[in-house]
Amino acid sequence: MRRALSSCLIGLGLLAASGARAEPPNVVLFIADGLRYGMVNAANAPTMDRLMKSGVRFTNTHSLFPTFTMPNATAMATGHMLGDTGQYGNTIYTAFPVPGAGESLTPFLENDPVLGDVDEHFAGNYLNEETILRAAHAKGMSTASIGKLGPSLVFDHTARSGQDTILIDDSTGRAGGIPLNDDLKTRLGALGLPVQAPTRGANGPAGNAETPGTLSANVEQQAYFADVATKAVLPLFNARRHPFVLVFWSRDPDGSQHNQGDSLGRLVPGINGPTSLAAIRNADTNLATLLAALKDQGLAETTDVILTSDHGFSTISKESATSFAATQSYKGVPSRQLPPGFVAIDIAHALGLTLFDPDAKGAKLEANQFPSRANGLIGADAGKPDVVVAANGGSDLVNIPTGDRALAQRVVEALSQQDYVSGLFVSAALGPIPGALPLSAIALDGSALTPMPAIVVNFRSFSTGCADPTTCGVEVSDTALQQGQGMHGSFSRADTRNVMGAAGPSFRTGFESPVPASNADLGKTIARILDLTIPAKGTLVGRVLTEALANGATSKAEPHVLRSQPDAAGLTTILRYQTVGETRYFDAAGYPGRTLGLIDDAPPASSAAHH
Repeated sequence: MRRALSSCLIGLGLLAASGARAEPPNVVLFIADGLRYGMVNAANAPTMDRLMKSGVRFTNTHSLFPTFTMPNATAMATGHMLGDTGQYGNTIYTAFPVPGAGESLTPFLENDPVLGDVDEHFAGNYLNEETILRAAHAKGMSTASIGKLGPSLVFDHTARSGQDTILIDDSTGRAGGIPLNDDLKTRLGALGLPVQAPTRGANGPAGNAETPGTLSANVEQQAYFADVATKAVLPLFNARRHPFVLVFWSRDPDGSQHNQGDSLGRLVPGINGPTSLAAIRNADTNLATLLAALKDQGLAETTDVILTSDHGFSTISKESATSFAATQSYKGVPSRQLPPGFVAIDIAHALGLTLFDPDAKGAKLEANQFPSRANGLIGADAGKPDVVVAANGGSDLVNIPTGDRALAQRVVEALSQQDYVSGLFVSAALGPIPGALPLSAIALDGSALTPMPAIVVNFRSFSTGCADPTTCGVEVSDTALQQGQGMHGSFSRADTRNVMGAAGPSFRTGFESPVPASNADLGKTIARILDLTIPAKGTLVGRVLTEALANGATSKAEPHVLRSQPDAAGLTTILRYQTVGETRYFDAAGYPGRTLGLIDDAPPASSAAHH
């Protein structure tokens, strides 16, 4: 009997040594929205700087283009690129009137009810891929997503009851918000924390052409989110004794850089004034609060902390010498500057067609009016537009619902004549168009359910001349914000270079990784850390960042340059990118001389089209 028991114990020991896996670590994913790589140092962001010095600092980092919040949130959440998720911008053409967006065909998706409407229309899951939080919850882990409205919900957008993943965002406690479960409500009550999230307060106003925007960082709202995370959610998860995943999406520095009033009408200091610096410190303080709570609650040794930003950032320019829109007069728009919706206005003018406002019940726009949210429906009938423009900021999306190739060619020709354009990307369904690269070249042509744009327009970008051009980039922006305020979305290296770092039991220590990495890789890497098996419908995916993992394999990168055929005027769209295996990382793209960070040094032999 004793011999049999000993044999059994030995067998169990061998099984444990060879086949059983230890329980996965906890994961905290901290996103500092709009944080530029070159701004993270011991002076501006000491907590982030220390985290990356102790763990891994990624030095060759990539936001996905178009470099907006919602696209990159979906990449982190699913590990898929935008051609699979269909999240081509913060604002997209949905091809149906969205109730939560006032029946608009071009809804802004940083909104909980709007996301619910779009999910419902596209078979319950508009992204068509499973998220890491959904998979983690299904495996019995505790999950929460806290912070900025829109991207926070994306991490588990199909479960809206509040009973699975805890969601806390701007809409918490308000109409349209995701409800809180009773356990969390009780804990918040005991702590004296309200069940309604505070507004942005003084951080919210963006000003106008005469009145500067905010001079305050988003301190109060984010302090509430940090308190909820550290005083209520972490203790709740700790008590459950299961692994957990916590996403914390800091609106700062993005929100403050957008709205800052430090530089009205001026490109310098632009987004490098005191309000933007205070916003970076605010995000850094939130991370410090989270790290301190992990230590105090005995969770630091078993928790991986991953730091990223969804994209970089640039200062807004509203100048053009070629735009018809800039020659017209509009209420509230400085003379000779580009109004919101200038792309829609210029296309409508070039085609000789009527412009309608999708965000004002399809109202017809007169000569001295611009679209209320910069989006446009172009044609004879707002209900059946020939061209749809979804304005996003540093790049715009153009849909041609009929698929008319000749019309697409005319739109491309009109856009290529504008000095604010730097590179065009077109759907392969429209055939090859000189001067433009196919959407497949930048991973926008995949298995998505939402309508793929016909044309993606990248805007001109440049530097104001600082030592690190990616920290003082400027871009023409299709936005209601003013020249001198902040924006992103372009193919400038100032926008594509984000911040990425990690520390914890799964990662190497004191390591700088020069291998290209992107936000799509984070979704795959977190799935590996948590031992999640997530089925994929699309094939445009990131990779596991093995070179950053403890005892992980080193990866090798290869640089590439892709050129379009020149158009009639000699303009060529150039794309610089890198690959690790089959995974692509996009550095910068556009016309030579019009995109910050785009170096045109490739030999003519590299001009073969890539599909």
